Amino acid sequence: MTGRYADVNGINLYYEIHGEGSPLILLHGGLGSGEMFAAVLPQFAAEHRVYLVDLQGHGRTADIDRPLEIPLMADDVAALIGHLGLDRPDVVGFSLGGGVALQVAIRHPEKVGRLVSASAGIRRGATYAEILEQQGQVTGAAAEFMKDTPMYELYARVAPRPGDFPRLLDKIGAAMAQDFDFTEQVRGLRVPTLIMAADADMCPPSHFVEVFALLGGGQRDGGWMGEGRPGGGHALAILPGLTHYNLVDSPLFATTALSFLAQKS
Repeated sequence: MTGRYADVNGINLYYEIHGEGSPLILLHGGLGSGEMFAAVLPQFAAEHRVYLVDLQGHGRTADIDRPLEIPLMADDVAALIGHLGLDRPDVVGFSLGGGVALQVAIRHPEKVGRLVSASAGIRRGATYAEILEQQGQVTGAAAEFMKDTPMYELYARVAPRPGDFPRLLDKIGAAMAQDFDFTEQVRGLRVPTLIMAADADMCPPSHFVEVFALLGGGQRDGGWMGEGRPGGGHALAILPGLTHYNLVDSPLFATTALSFLAQKS
């Protein structure tokens, strides 16, 4: 493992390199860091040169004076790809990172090989109402109550400025309160994409089926030779027996993602 910083897009972005092979960028979920992938990283690193990134204000990447917005973080990742001179790496993201990965492919399709977006809804209204209510309570005022959580323990251990935790909660709470709908952007996606979710995720499985339909999936029988599958190489995976909170710990997550990434022509 090699940990480094890259000054890109106005932010000092932390990343680690693991394994050898074709390049793969892994993007973590909200209030986490690249360490979120610890359970499955060996699977990815056995087949790819993995770039494990800490997004704005998370892990070892200090926050900067701008909102915590998915398109901006996607531009950071695209700038990192250019900075490292990577040739169309695959991008795999979970939750917040799944949304960022999706936006990298939407905004910078020429920089991405294949995409896996896991547990990332494309409309705020697709999230269960009780989860939206919980997200509405995320503010800096909750920092004291979170000091016994794994999320705070990680942040306090690795963040360049551990005292910024309330600021991170304020910014991520504000971001989650914003309405969004990426339907039309997804409809025009040109990068081969796997939409993945747990069967008991923050959004119902039907939402991820809806996203797959925007990519041309689920419209007809696939055919004996796959001739009826959606064009563009898109796919859908609903992983059984999992939730939003343990998806990335499951070998199924890595196995499914790697199988899709290996389908390059």
